[in-house]
Amino acid sequence: MSMRLDHLILAVNDPAASVAFYERVLGFTSEGQRGPFSVLRVSDDLTLQLAPWGTPGGEHLAFAMTRGEFDDVFGRVRDTGLPYGDSFHTVGNNQGPGDEDGSRGPGKAVYFFDPSKHLIEIRHYEAVSSATTEGTMSR
Repeated sequence: MSMRLDHLILAVNDPAASVAFYERVLGFTSEGQRGPFSVLRVSDDLTLQLAPWGTPGGEHLAFAMTRGEFDDVFGRVRDTGLPYGDSFHTVGNNQGPGDEDGSRGPGKAVYFFDPSKHLIEIRHYEAVSSATTEGTMSR
């Protein structure tokens, strides 16, 4: 099947805070406003459109990336002091990455919340040696 997700509309409480978060932590690029939406470029073929409609949170967005990108994003998560976890139900234990299944099978993942309390997952699928994993987990 050749279908791909083109864009996702995500309701947020504070669009400016959300744009800053996704730019600073995940490295997305702001493309400005399109109608009521703050548009963020996730990849060449995916945008995240933030809608200023308010939300209690609770959506789950999982972003797969290379190991290098994962290390960079995870470093920014830790540097900004965001609580994170090694599974979706342990955000705040500041452990990880954990071993979780995704659309391409098992991989390493870390979970944290965006400013609107949406659960964000970052993951990579590249094989990791146990020595590398232990070093990452002790950071």
